[in-house]
Amino acid sequence: MFFHLCLVFKKSVEVLDTTLRDGSQGANISFTLNDKIKIALMLDELGVDYIEGGWPGSNPKDEEFFKEIKKYSLSKAKIAAFGSTKRKDSSVNEDTSLNSIIKADVDVAVIFGKSWSLHVTEVLKVTKQENLDIVYDSIKYLKSHGLKVIFDAEHFYQGFKEDPEYAIEVIKTAEAAGADVIALADTNGGTPPFEIFEITKKVREILNVKLGVHTHNDIGCGVANALMAVKAGVRHVQGTINGIGERTGNADLVQIIPTLMLKMGFNVLNGRESLKKLREVSRLIYEILGLPPNPYQPYVGDNAFAHKAGVHVDAVMKVPRAYEHIDPSLVGNDRKFVISELSGTANLVSYLQKIGIVVDKKDERLKRALNKIKELETKGYSFDVGPASAILITLRELNMYENYINVEYWKVINENSGLSIGIVKVNSQLEVAEGVGPVNAIDKALRMALQRVYPEISDVKLIDYRVILPSEIKNTESVVRVTIEFTDGKINWRTEGVSKSVVEASVMALIDGLDYYLQLKKTLKVLPDKYIT
Repeated sequence: MFFHLCLVFKKSVEVLDTTLRDGSQGANISFTLNDKIKIALMLDELGVDYIEGGWPGSNPKDEEFFKEIKKYSLSKAKIAAFGSTKRKDSSVNEDTSLNSIIKADVDVAVIFGKSWSLHVTEVLKVTKQENLDIVYDSIKYLKSHGLKVIFDAEHFYQGFKEDPEYAIEVIKTAEAAGADVIALADTNGGTPPFEIFEITKKVREILNVKLGVHTHNDIGCGVANALMAVKAGVRHVQGTINGIGERTGNADLVQIIPTLMLKMGFNVLNGRESLKKLREVSRLIYEILGLPPNPYQPYVGDNAFAHKAGVHVDAVMKVPRAYEHIDPSLVGNDRKFVISELSGTANLVSYLQKIGIVVDKKDERLKRALNKIKELETKGYSFDVGPASAILITLRELNMYENYINVEYWKVINENSGLSIGIVKVNSQLEVAEGVGPVNAIDKALRMALQRVYPEISDVKLIDYRVILPSEIKNTESVVRVTIEFTDGKINWRTEGVSKSVVEASVMALIDGLDYYLQLKKTLKVLPDKYIT
């Protein structure tokens, strides 16, 4: 067990997820109704306490969401509808925003109101007392309809710094009106963590109601600010999955939740088993939005537990906590060792262990393999993203390689129609195939030739293809690097090819990808349950 993990939980911290509301306000982010339902069900399974489904008074899609979600039985989460305090020129009974929340037929209302005197007098154009009446009447009205009310004190931290007496008066008014939670909002995301802590601590000493926090990431402190607020006494945290949201985004719950639980000892979600779903939830949001997952995202990113330096790898293999702050499996992630010019033989040993090969890291054959790998990296290869090609080199040096694929000839003919014809002679078999583009044509021809002898090749699918111009290559003619990812439905692997010709580089990566699979299945006779390289 990692030494720093808290064994006894303190009090609980409840989580309000606003991915569907505040998250959707981010640039280039849009959810369909089906997306919103899917995400809500996933968040409920994760164990969040509240799901802010949207602003029913602002658009028909959000109104439809509140109707549709009632068809599903949620195990834990309560659906919350968002809105504003009443307009200055309307009564609560006639206010569209408040009544749209009531019409949404939810148990929880989240409403925001002004707590910065600048916004009160210069934006809302009312007196300070009128704003207090607006806050009080709005909360009281929703409470009279049996709703739990979470009051978001908009721009609270900015308001407190300029006019602390009035900012406090606003939230005390909300408490007097019966608000169940008062969330202090760093709406413009510009307050540094030390100020968040000091201000929140003062508020905690004044209010008796449950205190919450809503932070944004405009100075890169959204997560830190939320954690500092909890340290100061907050027990309700708002944020979004992956930190999506307006401008630079909201505080990332994927980072906040495990830190609260594993570093600060608070009970969050449904306990530690919930954490194992974090990576899956994070990936699903990226997938729905059509965005590539952030490989550097703390806790859940592909590189969050990736080790490249040989010294690091050697240490982690002996004592994981030497370079890892938690066990990656706690958050549904995996440890990854990277093969590159910075690697030592320990990196190779770690990969080989995954495919059932045990070899001493001092073995001279490993050193020879590593030297070849490093030499190829000077020519444009980057085996940290295509490690299966490096493993093929290592298998050859270890005399554990069987030659299954002998490409004697290949050629591509591009037609005016956009289709291409691939011609290959492999293992004395000549095949011709037509495909959409030269890579697809060669891939088809290769498979046709190989599947006669190796039918298992039919299980291999190409799932990702990338071309990069390696900027680090100096004093050489221009080369391209092609990385291809493959899967058989159970395991994934990536290979690389480097050449002056993008087609030739692609063919090299294709052959390596098919070859790697055959080495695992036929020579080593081992296929791990999960091996993503």
